[in-house]
Amino acid sequence: MPKLAFAHVDTWVFDLDNTLYPPQMRLFDQIETRMTRYVMQALDVSQAEADSLRRRYWAEYGTTLAGLMRVHDLDPGPYLDWVHEIDFTPLQADDALRAAIAALPGRKIIYTNGTASYAERVCVARGLGNLFDAIYGVEHAGYRPKPEAEAFSRIFARDGCDPRSAAMFEDDPRNLAAPHDMGLRTVLVAPEPIVAAHIDHHTADLGGFLHGLRG
Repeated sequence: MPKLAFAHVDTWVFDLDNTLYPPQMRLFDQIETRMTRYVMQALDVSQAEADSLRRRYWAEYGTTLAGLMRVHDLDPGPYLDWVHEIDFTPLQADDALRAAIAALPGRKIIYTNGTASYAERVCVARGLGNLFDAIYGVEHAGYRPKPEAEAFSRIFARDGCDPRSAAMFEDDPRNLAAPHDMGLRTVLVAPEPIVAAHIDHHTADLGGFLHGLRG
């Protein structure tokens, strides 16, 4: 385990969806379904077209919301409230993950392309409530999404962290490019590794990886 590679880290930045809970819990499936329904209603298009736009805007702009704002001047507030009204019962508490995060030295923060209030509800359902020093949502970046470098700059400036002494854990490899360029140690949390210059480490088991850094 590359413990020495993290010896300088005093700020630990965690993505939320499919990072602080495993993708097999399929919570984000609910959000994608609600995204499609919102696009159908907002743009008066068919389900097939709405689903196509959702996927295309995610690929082109980083998030579906970013594309809707850029192309259709959509108000982000009602959209974010709608898509995050989901059932959190698929999530299960993870005491081992909580202990591993709690044992990390320094500040622990969440930065998500969702909202901070949604992230707080996820944390409660995962048994991670009151664990993080700060939770930042897309609203704190002026609705600029990851993977935009400007979004990261705004969040890190707001938090006051030094990227050169921080590490980021994220399931979307696109969202690690800007942090890596800024000096963060990057960890892809995903079932399979991806070889890329901006990915320093990979793990399919976040809790186990963090325990290894301390043990």
